[in-house]
Amino acid sequence: MAETKVKAAPKASNSTKKSSAPKAAPKGKAAATAKQPDPVLPAANAEAKAATGAPKATTPTKLEFSKETYLAWYEQMQLMRKFEEKAGQLYGQQKIKGFCHLYIGQEACVAGAVSALTKDDKWITAYRDHAHPLALGTSPNAIMAELFAKATGCSKGKGGSMHIFDKEVNFMGGHGIVGAQVPMGAGIAFAEKYNKTGNLCIAYMGDGAVRQGALHEAFNMAMLWKLPVIFVVENNGYAMGTSVQRTSNVTELYHIGRGYDMPSEPVNAMNVEDVHNAVARAAERARAGEGPTFLEFKTYRYKGHSMSDPAKYRTKEELEDYRSRDSIEAVRHTILTHNLATEEDLAAIDEKIKAQVQESVEFAESSPYPTADELFKDVYVQQDYPYIRD
Repeated sequence: MAETKVKAAPKASNSTKKSSAPKAAPKGKAAATAKQPDPVLPAANAEAKAATGAPKATTPTKLEFSKETYLAWYEQMQLMRKFEEKAGQLYGQQKIKGFCHLYIGQEACVAGAVSALTKDDKWITAYRDHAHPLALGTSPNAIMAELFAKATGCSKGKGGSMHIFDKEVNFMGGHGIVGAQVPMGAGIAFAEKYNKTGNLCIAYMGDGAVRQGALHEAFNMAMLWKLPVIFVVENNGYAMGTSVQRTSNVTELYHIGRGYDMPSEPVNAMNVEDVHNAVARAAERARAGEGPTFLEFKTYRYKGHSMSDPAKYRTKEELEDYRSRDSIEAVRHTILTHNLATEEDLAAIDEKIKAQVQESVEFAESSPYPTADELFKDVYVQQDYPYIRD
């Protein structure tokens, strides 16, 4: 459910100073240029961190949300992190096969949005899709079984890592075609508006997806019809492996929405509070009939694009810089600093999550594979469709 804030959030700024893009890397060298030119994502306070061990750049001095919200954020993000770490380990053991795209480092992008929306709102994303349903309440067992291609998986073992779905929590799926979920998200929002539900759709995409023509068609229609949709680009700087600065003249991606007069803003998505506030503002506009919003979540993934990506296009120093403002550690520090819980309380949450993840692995390993007759099921809505042949 949406969180009630102690203090109203300030209005979004319509202008953000843009720095010049970094120069191209020398020929033959990796272009480690993911550091965002926009000051919305501040540099880590290395001196303060060295003194306190805390990622000061993302730790608020004054509480903005309730104890329950901070603890929920911590538990959700830790579950995402530990689940993904285990998935990566299992992939290395070849127990998970095919494609596998991990969310490690981007957890605040989901946790902050969940607290800002309602359980009846709809969600859709691309193929980095394990974390979203975990935060929405899908059983880790069902997701892990899907990664193992088992019949007990949330897509019956037929979708795998890139196609997680769970209608029960209104997660409309991960989608493998780059950018395909953008017009689909607009379509879901159209249905909500048509049926007068008062709900909205939040549609996530990666920074590579903004190059797709379907995005522009969807943005135009969403603004024309004032659809209740929140478009989110999770800009982790590199798309599949090439930095934004090397692929686009527009490096501040939120400016793309302004070409359609769509309310658009950048968000420091290494900060869960900032994510919540931005999504809450966008949701308020959508429910008031004012149409869509485009949010650029400036974030960072600690792993490569997929498990087959060694991420040699960035430096170790850059990775450590982003790790120093880790969103989970920031929330942990906030909880302890403001006495919302003790070290022992957080350790208990960690142990609970460790047990959940281990249970999901055991469940997946003991589950059966789909039987041969499943091949022709769930292809057409019509049960007796006459053109299926065995």
